[in-house]
This record gives sequence, structure tokens and C-alpha cells, in this order.
Amino acid sequence: MVEISPNAVPPVCKIIDYNKFVYEQKKKTKEIKAKAAKTVIKEIRFGPNTDDHDFEFKLKHATNFLTEGSKVRAFVHFKGRAIVYKEQGEILLLRFAQALEDVGKVEQLPKLEGKRMFISIAPKAKK
Repeated sequence: MVEISPNAVPPVCKIIDYNKFVYEQKKKTKEIKAKAAKTVIKEIRFGPNTDDHDFEFKLKHATNFLTEGSKVRAFVHFKGRAIVYKEQGEILLLRFAQALEDVGKVEQLPKLEGKRMFISIAPKAKK
């Protein structure tokens, strides 16, 4: 005897093979997991003094990633004493986010963690 829905009044029970019931429950949960959308995060790395051509090149890649449906996590990595140019890195990331405004939306504004400054951009929902 297996209790099917305990919240119903009166509770619903059924006499079945318990192992078969457990097997079917596992099968249903596995099927639900397989249909769930998996989020992919692509990373793009900049230096604090990234030039315009490199910026445009990485911007093109980020646009492709966002149109595919992946999230983009761009970061500026500061080496050695380059941490002095925090403002420059933040400006670079904000410019990057502004350039991707038509294909993505900013999830997380620039945030400094150790020697890296991150920004997260998610693809815009398709209509």
C-alpha cells in the first residue's frame, strides 16, 4: 500500500508494487532534470589597459555568446601594481556593458574581488 497524495481529504492510497512505484518516481525526476535549461557562463578577460581593437574583438565574441543564450562574465585582471588603475578597469567594464545593451542585460555591476573586477551580463529574454 502506497500513499499517493497525503494532503487530500481523505488521503489517497493505492495497492501497488512498491519497487515499481519508486522506479517510476526516479524516472520522472530524471526526465524533469533533463528538460531543465542549463546555464552556461562564458568568461572574457581584459587587462586594465586593453586597446580598442582588442575590446571590439572581445565584444564581438560576447555578442555571439549572448545570442546563443549563454551568460557572459567579463573581468579585468590587475597584475602587480596595475591595481592603481581600478577606475580605468571599471570604466572599461561599464563601456563593455553599454555596448552589449541591445543583446544582454547587466546582472551584476562591476565588483572588485582581490585582483579581479567582475561584471555579469545575461542574455535578454526572447520575445
